[in-house]
Amino acid sequence: MKILSIQSAVAFGHVGNSAAVFPLQRIGVEVLPVYTVNFSNHTGYGAWRGPMIDPNDVSEVIAGIEDRGVFPQIDVILSGYQGGEGIGDVIIDTVARVKAANPNAIYACDPVMGNAKSGCFVAPAIPILLRERVVPVADIITPNQFELGFLTETDPDTIESTLASADLARAMGPSTVLVTSVERPDAEADTIEMMAVTDAGAWIVQTPRLPMKANGSGDVTAALFTAHFTRSGDAADALARTASSVFDLLTKTLESGERELQLVESQEFYANPQMQFTVRQVR
Repeated sequence: MKILSIQSAVAFGHVGNSAAVFPLQRIGVEVLPVYTVNFSNHTGYGAWRGPMIDPNDVSEVIAGIEDRGVFPQIDVILSGYQGGEGIGDVIIDTVARVKAANPNAIYACDPVMGNAKSGCFVAPAIPILLRERVVPVADIITPNQFELGFLTETDPDTIESTLASADLARAMGPSTVLVTSVERPDAEADTIEMMAVTDAGAWIVQTPRLPMKANGSGDVTAALFTAHFTRSGDAADALARTASSVFDLLTKTLESGERELQLVESQEFYANPQMQFTVRQVR
């Protein structure tokens, strides 16, 4: 499998491509990383250095890949945080060109906008761009529950309402929706869930909630689920593998006392997930 991953990069820590590339490689995926920013560290620190890459320069890198005749071999285009409006145009154009070269290629979009605790943390134009132009050309989207609500102008907070919101998102274009950070009042205490919704059905997995915030965990989640699901076509299996790997990555990080994901130290969890969580079909 080859994945063209258009995301941010940081020198210190693990977000964007700096979070997604290694886990994908560890499960045997060939990754072509294209950077949208090249920062010293993620912006959660409040201070960082380095450039946001001009969209024209991002486009030039992708054109150079196309010049090598690689587009027919690309199975997945993956995108995450979009720092500016221009990157969205580059991604949309790239998706069209890759799919022209390989009609079986898919586009997986992590529509990063914010979360329930912080609200939206991207430029005001980005959520509109995602909803109106980017998500409609995607095959897979991986929003958290907050982002799903924004995309569909709903307020999902139960299994039924989250399913309904996911169906509204699927009506926009994507056939598969992975909803992360699913919270509902009737769930067991100190748990959190993920839900996958496809044409074939819907599945949910519940894990303990860990007392931490880990930048980059969503990027790892989107990358692993996309790769597993593209390989197998089995959403329940992809959900189980992803939940297992990411939970163990977060546990290792929490135990380390470090702020940044212990990405390399957790590599065995990607290659050989423990599959310790039960996936339940909800539709």
